[in-house]
Amino acid sequence: MAMENYRHFLFFLITSILIGFLSILFVLIWVFQWREGLAWDGGLAEFNWHPVLTVTGFIFIQGIAIVVYRLPWTWKCSKLMMKFIHAGLHTVAFVLAVISLVAVFDFHNYKSIPNMYSLHSWIGLMGVVLYTLQLVLGLCIYLFPMTPAFIRAAFMPIHVYSGLLIFGTVIATALMGITEKLFFALKNPAYKDSPPEAVFINTLGLLIVVFGGTVIWMVTRPSWKRPSEEASTFKQDGKVSSVTENELNLNSFDKATMESSSEAWKRNLKLEEAGLRSTM
Repeated sequence: MAMENYRHFLFFLITSILIGFLSILFVLIWVFQWREGLAWDGGLAEFNWHPVLTVTGFIFIQGIAIVVYRLPWTWKCSKLMMKFIHAGLHTVAFVLAVISLVAVFDFHNYKSIPNMYSLHSWIGLMGVVLYTLQLVLGLCIYLFPMTPAFIRAAFMPIHVYSGLLIFGTVIATALMGITEKLFFALKNPAYKDSPPEAVFINTLGLLIVVFGGTVIWMVTRPSWKRPSEEASTFKQDGKVSSVTENELNLNSFDKATMESSSEAWKRNLKLEEAGLRSTM
């Protein structure tokens, strides 16, 4: 099935990937040229893992995980496979985010710097907690075989909204952290004097915003949704009907709950892929 405005989607996708890689390159140049590089020794080089892993995992990989369902060349793939890819990318992002938190707390404790005193730290920790909850609920609801279909359908709008909310929160937190770090680190010349490091890192902040904007734009265009999420036509008992995937799941819920766990698992997979197969 052809994607509407495919070239526009491809432009935004390529732009987001290039800007994402450029953001990672910028943060690596920053820590190696101006901030003592990377290490795990309790010093500044250990703290530097915090921005590197945040940009790489919590921003770039999370963004790719969010948009992976929209890739048109995956529409013929099993939806279960796409669920595992989506969940796997989010898990990688979560692990990198946790390591980045360990690095900053370890650095603060080693240097006797108070923890959790800034707005950046408050919102950052809140983002990690919400991301953990989002990941656990997503795994339990959408990959657990016996989760009732009506729960999956009811939770989907919340799952989508909270995912974008967390993604936007992480970007805002990163921008606050960049500004906070430059205020503390730049003394002579000061941040207000716009030294090269400040200009370079302000540019990194702009790149992060553009990356987030392109990802959110791609996942909020209804015409770029995976076909199985749209109303689809399927044939049953010689009759053609038009239903949404959620309606299909809800209508079959009573029967599915009476089956064994393995049978219910197989039935859920068939139902989720019914819309996709009917459009091919």
